Amino acid sequence: MTEAAPALLVSVGAETWRSRVAHAFSRAAPRYTSLAGAQLSMGEALWCHLPSRARTILDLGCGPGHWSARLASRYGTKARVTGLDLAPGMLAKARDDHGEHIRWLQADAGALPLNKATQDVVFSNLAIQWCPGLDVVLSEIHRVLRPGGRALINTLGPGTLGEVGHAWSSSALLGFCSREQHLASAQLAGFDNVQLEESVERFFYPDLTAVMASIKGIGAQTARPDARLTRTDLARATRRFESLREPQGLPVSYTRLTLILDRT
Repeated sequence: MTEAAPALLVSVGAETWRSRVAHAFSRAAPRYTSLAGAQLSMGEALWCHLPSRARTILDLGCGPGHWSARLASRYGTKARVTGLDLAPGMLAKARDDHGEHIRWLQADAGALPLNKATQDVVFSNLAIQWCPGLDVVLSEIHRVLRPGGRALINTLGPGTLGEVGHAWSSSALLGFCSREQHLASAQLAGFDNVQLEESVERFFYPDLTAVMASIKGIGAQTARPDARLTRTDLARATRRFESLREPQGLPVSYTRLTLILDRT
């Protein structure tokens, strides 16, 4: 018996990237909420930075619509929330779970199909790290924000999933952009007021199977047909991860970068 090697999305051509991301996250949609506890927990860091009032809100990388629904509830019936995602499977799940009072839109974060200066808030929880062009994405967010608008973004920095890379001896982990790169890209995009908070969030799982399920469950993994693993490989990875075990379980670390970007 063989299994596909774990491989977070790596640098590929733009069209290949879009296809892989859409496919991986669409497959993950039915079980995303049940397995994405870490992602949902980290999203709470954005909530305290929301403005008290907003009429137009974009949830960028909305997934199955958890945050879109919460934003709609927070800002009331007069607000218009748009949930945007590249994966059609995620949007289908969002529609089924949350209905049509939220506008669901399939699109690429690097080419937003929204008019200039139309959004009061852009909210994005752990989505833009999967985009190949940070400068382009932040420029698009700046473009669609109204003067006085705010973008709140959670993304991931270097060190994320380091334990997973150690266990698999993997060089396929996505190269996450540094805090300096995010700050530079935000300034290049035109944001005048740029804040960045950095925090290492650690979560614990009972075994390697649970660790990998949590990663697969959020669509952050693709199978590589050129890298097959035997039972021996799996046993080796288990031993390497077990060497990191703590009383709470097997640790998985995420370097959370929270960007608070105001367009003046």
